[in-house]
Amino acid sequence: MYSYFVGLDVHKQVIAYCIKKVDGEIVREGKIEARREALDEWVQRMPGAWRGGMEATLFSHWIYRHLKPYAEELLMGNPARMKAICAGKKKSDKLDARTLADLLRCNLFPACYVIAPELEGLRRQLRFRRRLVEETVSFKNKTAGLLLEVGVEYERRRLHGKRYFGELLKTSAYIDEELRPLLEFNRRQIEALQKMDQRLMRTLEQHPRLRARVAALQQIDSVGPVTALTWALEVGHPERFPSIKKAVSYCGLTSALHESAGKQKRGPLSKQRNPHLQSVLIEAAKLAPLYHSGLAELYRKESQIGHSNRATLEVARKLVAYLLAADRAFFTSQTA
Repeated sequence: MYSYFVGLDVHKQVIAYCIKKVDGEIVREGKIEARREALDEWVQRMPGAWRGGMEATLFSHWIYRHLKPYAEELLMGNPARMKAICAGKKKSDKLDARTLADLLRCNLFPACYVIAPELEGLRRQLRFRRRLVEETVSFKNKTAGLLLEVGVEYERRRLHGKRYFGELLKTSAYIDEELRPLLEFNRRQIEALQKMDQRLMRTLEQHPRLRARVAALQQIDSVGPVTALTWALEVGHPERFPSIKKAVSYCGLTSALHESAGKQKRGPLSKQRNPHLQSVLIEAAKLAPLYHSGLAELYRKESQIGHSNRATLEVARKLVAYLLAADRAFFTSQTA
């Protein structure tokens, strides 16, 4: 039994806290600065063993890592499920901290999965790599757009090749002195982004904690390094999913369910998902039928029933089942 329950309403600069006993009596509440030194001073004044909880935000993880060694138990809350905080007529940092403490005290705190510290930095690198790819595509589209604006003819498939692009700048009479520096700047950005992308991929693929796991996932036909890395770093540990349905839902491949008076209604794909996994799996599902005979047959059957997008979603769901099975088998072999 925990003696004290601590609700932490985390913000960028300050953290509102509320310490309660089991019976709900408030022991102490207030605000502290969101700095490691201030947290060290605050935790030394705790009256006894405590259980804490905070909502998952952009800057919650470093606070979670810093306070976890001092707490008997520290939980991160799923923001989508913590409806009780914003349901009241009044809302303030003090009331939010009190509500978090009450949820802990009543054992109703909607805790979410927190990735292992050794994988958190690697996941950050992979997500940054996704931003690099998006920016690279943006600069490539802008380059093509600038050429189209002045009527320069080019071969679409060769435009972003280094040699072809250099020859185009030299030979085209329609690229004037005003347009040339814009195109050269775009080209420099594309090359810099591609170099950083390659560097990050090499680092992640060769990391000792990921190499064997990624290799095991890539044994599945149609699963490449990006899909395998995204699965490994976004999922963390496969045992967090008790069933395939839970994994498919987490990946954002199921529609939202609304039920009232015994009537069920399905909506579009739910927004409560991991967007990084969702986008990678859908893109992988578009190419998977080319490399996997079973997925090709599944795509053909689903295409006959409905729209091609529906078939792609079914392939993505089947990919999740394959990845989950392969990941579980890998961890089982590691512990055997």
